[in-house]
Amino acid sequence: MANPNQSVVYTKLFINNEFVNAKSGKTFATVNPANCKKIADIAEADKADVDLAVDAAKRAFARGSEWRNLDASARGRLLYKFADLVERDINVLANLESLDNGKPFGDSVFDINCAIDTFRYYAGWADKVHGNTIPADGTSLTLTRKEPVGVVGQIIPWNYPILMLAWKWGPAIAAGCTIVLKPAEQTPLTALHCAALAKEAGFPAGVVNVVPGFGPTAGQAIASHPEISKVAFTGSVDIGKLVMEAAAKSNLKKVSLELGGKSPLVIFDDCNLDEAVEIAHNAIFANHGQNCCAGSRTFVQEGIYDEFIKRSVELAKQRKLGDAFAEGVMQGPQVDDRIFSRIMNYIEAGKSEGAKVEFGGKRWGTEGYFIEPTIFSGVTDAMKIAREEIFGPVQSVFKFKTLDEVIERSNATNYGLASGVITSNLNNALVFAQAVQAGSVWVNCYDAVVPQAPFGGYKQSGSGRELGEDGLEPYLETKTISIKLPTGH
Repeated sequence: MANPNQSVVYTKLFINNEFVNAKSGKTFATVNPANCKKIADIAEADKADVDLAVDAAKRAFARGSEWRNLDASARGRLLYKFADLVERDINVLANLESLDNGKPFGDSVFDINCAIDTFRYYAGWADKVHGNTIPADGTSLTLTRKEPVGVVGQIIPWNYPILMLAWKWGPAIAAGCTIVLKPAEQTPLTALHCAALAKEAGFPAGVVNVVPGFGPTAGQAIASHPEISKVAFTGSVDIGKLVMEAAAKSNLKKVSLELGGKSPLVIFDDCNLDEAVEIAHNAIFANHGQNCCAGSRTFVQEGIYDEFIKRSVELAKQRKLGDAFAEGVMQGPQVDDRIFSRIMNYIEAGKSEGAKVEFGGKRWGTEGYFIEPTIFSGVTDAMKIAREEIFGPVQSVFKFKTLDEVIERSNATNYGLASGVITSNLNNALVFAQAVQAGSVWVNCYDAVVPQAPFGGYKQSGSGRELGEDGLEPYLETKTISIKLPTGH
């Protein structure tokens, strides 16, 4: 049940199955964005702590260790048990998530159920990761083995804290890797609770390590660490470039990146308009607009444009803002002052460049980081709000005429994470789905992300894929073994 007074038990670093203080003794405050009040002081990791976590993960991964000797099916059972413990503690975790992130309690419960599904999906993969025999020329028996890459570093964002943890831990554990994870400094609470659950589930010491801290210190130490074999990062394009640079300059570790987006949602005039308005509304305003694949460029065909705007405003007026634990709240605060100020600056830029505010556009309330759901009409492709990722509750609505035109405009961006099309014309849907440069295309729906299907981006929206069978690949090496056989065999 929702509990705004949820106690915080775990505030220290988790290294080698123990909660420990940072070597420096430093802490930082994690804050409730609904009222700007401190929730708890969290141990602050830096390079020295990352080094300790990596040493623990190396020992856990060493040849002959308990983890390396564990049957693949036993790894799967550990993940299943861990998922059961997350499910047992779902209310505690949802309370912590809503306190730390600000999202409504019901949304936190939904996210955690999705995380549980992800853990269970990858638990099923643990004993199904295998190589092939190859009919090579000559007299050799040739086969491949799939082996874990080793110690992996993982850096996750604040918008979906426990869900992004699941996307990282699930495939890494199924593959047999060991983990050093840095949660976002804004939202460390659920990652630390999950660390305690990993120990309770029976994971050997050093398999899972959690080091809260800041990007320039703990994050940089992970990205550049010479003993980490692979790093996974979810966040902004600018930081993704720094992660890739650090990986290259250190030991050329493998890198997977899930970065930003400026995703088009194209609405044709043959659609069910009420349905399209609702899909577009949820595509941008879900999670307070803090969603990398949000439908942040809403393209509406000219024949229904004015009516679409009218109905979208009516729906936005119904959106209830407030504290995460209040009854009926649909939208909480932005995560912190920096993000709040950034979004407000984009809203001012939209106004100054000539877009029309149809609804919202202002701060909501007198405390916390709340922003009204905002709808801009008359947006053109050259405007700042059309080109740059806002990462907030701002719907920019564009007008288009033809399919070819909207495909070209959809692709005129450095991003390529997701896209959507709403139409009753199957030909239009198929042509758009094949032509758009995006890792996901959703037809007559949006944000249809499931554990079984890969997720990731084209262009500067990242490299590699998470979820599905593809999500295992970045955590695996392929080894080819050729064995010479006697002639005639």
